[in-house]
Amino acid sequence: MTVIENEYYKVAIRNQGGELTSFFNKTTGIEHMWQADAAVWPWHAPNLFPIVGGLINNELLVDGNSYNLSRHGFTRTSELLLIESSPISAKFSLPNSEKTLAVYPYKFDFQIHYDLIDSALRVTYKLINHDKKPIYFSVGGHPAFNVPFHKGEKYEDYYLEFESDEQLETHQLSADGFFNGETHPVPTPNKMLPLTRDLFDKDALVFKNLRSREVTIKSKLHDLSLTVEFPHFNYLGIWAKPGADFVCIEPWLGCADTEGQHVDISKKEGIQELKVGHVFEAAYFISA
Repeated sequence: MTVIENEYYKVAIRNQGGELTSFFNKTTGIEHMWQADAAVWPWHAPNLFPIVGGLINNELLVDGNSYNLSRHGFTRTSELLLIESSPISAKFSLPNSEKTLAVYPYKFDFQIHYDLIDSALRVTYKLINHDKKPIYFSVGGHPAFNVPFHKGEKYEDYYLEFESDEQLETHQLSADGFFNGETHPVPTPNKMLPLTRDLFDKDALVFKNLRSREVTIKSKLHDLSLTVEFPHFNYLGIWAKPGADFVCIEPWLGCADTEGQHVDISKKEGIQELKVGHVFEAAYFISA
């Protein structure tokens, strides 16, 4: 486990998945990360690469070849290397290997950088193309935050506040986790989305045309809050396992397959292309 801290936060990251496991607010004494209760949902903040969501039949199509790749990709179950650290920063690396090439035929170095910058934690995804061809990929975060913040409070005491006024619609997912072409309106009066125990009964809320680049968890009872800012990400997922005391705010570049649209990776919705010799970077920020 790697620990970084400043006057505001103490942060822990594990090598498996380069996953954030603790975001402790030293001012308020609040642990904001879900602590991965295995009986409920055994993750804290998995990093999603080289795909976001699921593939039809777990089958990745690349240049006429088929590869078996499970939901959200292999990073979250891989051991990453700590390549650089300081009291306020840590950098992890997942280079390609025989194991990754067997399911994803590209040569790369995928890195996750954590930096405490004043009163925010910056999480940066960096991809370096070591191949002789363009790399196609998706990437995203899946951090789960404790709700409520304090014992004795209720989940329903909390709500999400969006940065902008929105006319939101969620893109519906099938029972298998693929888009089915249907959308459903999600009312957000005064930019607010109340957190309720049945909000995620039909899986995640997925927003593809969001104007906001900042979402804040707030309470009706006090002024404490947590904000996720995602300036570089075009898609947002919001999810919790029904009945669980957390909410995930998930910035994505890419998304799951759509039913009936099993296409080459280069044609997938939201896919990113990284040219030969180029480097990709995108970051999101957590503050409380």
